[in-house]
Amino acid sequence: MVFRSVSMLLAGVALVALAVPGWAEPKVAAPKTVAGDLDNPSGVAVHAGTGHVFLAAHTGVYRLAPGTPGKLTAEVTGFKTDLYGKGPKYNIGPLGVALLGDKHLIVGDGSLVDGEELVRVFKIAPTPPAQPAAAESAEFLLGPIKAGAESAKGEGNFYAIAVSSKAFYVTANGDDTKGWVLKSDITDGKPGELKPFLPTKPAVSVDAPVGITLSADEKTLVVGQMGEVNVPGDSLLTMYETATGKLVKSLKTGLHDIAGLAYSPKTGKLYCVDFAWVDTKQGGLYELTVTGDEVKATKIASLDKPTALAFDKDGGLYVTVFGTAAAGSTTPSGALLYFAAGL
Repeated sequence: MVFRSVSMLLAGVALVALAVPGWAEPKVAAPKTVAGDLDNPSGVAVHAGTGHVFLAAHTGVYRLAPGTPGKLTAEVTGFKTDLYGKGPKYNIGPLGVALLGDKHLIVGDGSLVDGEELVRVFKIAPTPPAQPAAAESAEFLLGPIKAGAESAKGEGNFYAIAVSSKAFYVTANGDDTKGWVLKSDITDGKPGELKPFLPTKPAVSVDAPVGITLSADEKTLVVGQMGEVNVPGDSLLTMYETATGKLVKSLKTGLHDIAGLAYSPKTGKLYCVDFAWVDTKQGGLYELTVTGDEVKATKIASLDKPTALAFDKDGGLYVTVFGTAAAGSTTPSGALLYFAAGL
């Protein structure tokens, strides 16, 4: 696959108003496409020190250095391939990425079958590598969560990752009976055993925890419960105490398929991306405002199958999208977009 710089926005990513009464779309600057021709990108993370962007796609994990739009360097390759979805199905490999300190990258895998999936932690250099690391060369291999008393099928599809000073948390989509959020405690900068932490399905009666983030004080774990991809409007915004795992809030959003969550480091506002499986023209970036036991979803931008989001330290926002290929095209249609600071 060839990556090339894209000077125009990906087709279908233009900002348009959502045709739902009361959901006005604020005027914001259109995002820039900083990398195109990506094969189903599903995870993104920004290094706080260097500003390097790491993204996961079907074919591997890639790095984008600041000031080099379109110039992706392969960071980790050699993953296998699995399929995800109902109706349209998509090839997937690594799914979620997050930084563990300054020198390690956490990768949640989706390339294996449920019960065999792993979370891999790679040591990374300050600069892009001359040659990519192999998927099997991770410094730490966590998991799998095999079939047993806690998970009838075994867990898989480790989609998104939230990192605190004491642990990191991973959403899983293999066993719909439990809908686990997994946890790895961090000791002296090293990850511990990956264990089931939150069985979300019994708690909220909706499938599929996908997007995940932490409050600034790390006391609250915020989870986007995607729901069934073929059921419209069933996504929940849920909140749990990190200390106890106790469910604090479960709020209906009216959104279809929340795939990613992130707080702005500048404003403290909470944002999500909605893939909108049943009608991808409704997909987009949203601000979520929680007041008491209600949440208001305000559409910021329409996006073509968005999958993940991550802020840089200055408040700029990176978003990955699957996009839609032109008729007859074999070129991957995914992209990495950037919204300038100011959301």
